[in-house]
Amino acid sequence: MGPAVARETVSEPVGVARAAAEAAAAGVQWRKCPAVERLPQPVECGTVRVPVDYTDPGGKHIRLTVSRARATGPAAERLGPLLYNPGGPGGNGMSFPLYKRLGGLWKRLNARYDLIGWAPRGVGRSDPLSCQDPHEFVKGPNPAPRHPSPAFKEAMRKKAAAYAEGCAAAQPDRLHHYTTPNNARDLDVLRAALGRPKLTYMGVSYGTYIGSVYATLFPGHVRRMVLDSVVDPSPDQIWYRANLTQNHAFERRWEDWKRWVAEHDGTYRLGRTAEQVQASFDRAMAAVEREPAGGTVGQKELVATFLTTGYADSTWAPHAKVLSEFLAGDPKPLVRIAAPRTAKAVSEENGNAVYNAVECQDAPWPRQWARWDADNTASAALAPFNTWENAWMNLPCAYWKTEPARPMEVRTRPGQLPPVLLVAATRDAATPYEGAVETQRRLAGSSLVTERGAGNHGVSGGNRCVDAHVERYLLTGRTPGDRAECAARPEPVPGGRQTAQAKPVSNARAAR
Repeated sequence: MGPAVARETVSEPVGVARAAAEAAAAGVQWRKCPAVERLPQPVECGTVRVPVDYTDPGGKHIRLTVSRARATGPAAERLGPLLYNPGGPGGNGMSFPLYKRLGGLWKRLNARYDLIGWAPRGVGRSDPLSCQDPHEFVKGPNPAPRHPSPAFKEAMRKKAAAYAEGCAAAQPDRLHHYTTPNNARDLDVLRAALGRPKLTYMGVSYGTYIGSVYATLFPGHVRRMVLDSVVDPSPDQIWYRANLTQNHAFERRWEDWKRWVAEHDGTYRLGRTAEQVQASFDRAMAAVEREPAGGTVGQKELVATFLTTGYADSTWAPHAKVLSEFLAGDPKPLVRIAAPRTAKAVSEENGNAVYNAVECQDAPWPRQWARWDADNTASAALAPFNTWENAWMNLPCAYWKTEPARPMEVRTRPGQLPPVLLVAATRDAATPYEGAVETQRRLAGSSLVTERGAGNHGVSGGNRCVDAHVERYLLTGRTPGDRAECAARPEPVPGGRQTAQAKPVSNARAAR
């Protein structure tokens, strides 16, 4: 055994610069994608090497997986790579090159841009993090009492503490390096590996927070940036307060769905008022508590399934139909959409593990259960639909085994950053609209496009007016000025065939 090599500690900016220089020299060796990615040709895959710790750029490294759909238009009109993050934390962007199949905005962008996806550190094949047995993680049925008892709360506390222990045991040396600033630093290394002096980037949901942090750390490296469904980057919101705020936004969207279902009682027979629709849902909750649907769909699975009505209007009619059929005595449609997806157990648990690792590391969380109990009890009094389920998902952060960082102060000075395009819907549940307004205040010179009166999470690719602004900006760099507004897209047609979503909804665990 040779002599130990002394570790050279450098500042993070120096570490990023070194890693970027190495990545630029190495480039990306594009090849046919491994079968596990399920990305058919002509999509190509590769890897980019990044340090685990940017203060130790000569130390341990991981390889991030990346994917590419080459631009399809004339070579003289191509604009280089467009990198994309779908949200999370824990979301995997490797499928982004397939968005071109959806046509519209994505196909037109692919004519000019290489579509580049990647799996952030810890996600997918990028040195994956796992905190417990995946099949135990997705196993159902599970309870979700609206008014949890002291005994139930104690059981959930023990479960959260065990999950935190599992994360620490899985990655004892790397756990504290899963952070949003490190995701932003990795993004700069990806930029360099792709051979570009400046970054063109689109982030949705949590991906907007990566973008905001990147703009703060590397303003001179930004070429164009679209932030869609924008996380509030205020340090006091990251992440404990953000989740409490989100509960109320989801309750508002839940009311939107119930109001729509009530307006179409002739189709669904779930009630003529929002209150009656809620009573129908409560009957379903009581039914699966007595006898889980298909043996696997309990209260938690039911809430998680209907939470998606807060993300996309395209789910409104199908979910109303499923609820109606279940209450009429046919559980099979509900089981099809709500049963635990054992085939995706590994990716589900992996996404949740990275979600917790990043959010628990990014900022301090209350360590006293009494604080959690009081805050979530108060939240549940006004927003009962998802408050406690949201609390249980985040509770491992109360027992996290590493010391969290302080959130970055996202801010740029006038002229420091090119114009950034922000896109948001006023009734977004996962990332409430106020986050876009605050981000515009913090990123000097940014432009905000608002879908007024709508709540779809991830606006681009579904509203023609919004898409026109996004396309013009990404192709020419022109924004509509300080603010622009677009009318909401039409509400769904009841009982009819639904239009497919413009793109996949970002990870329903957050985005967060």
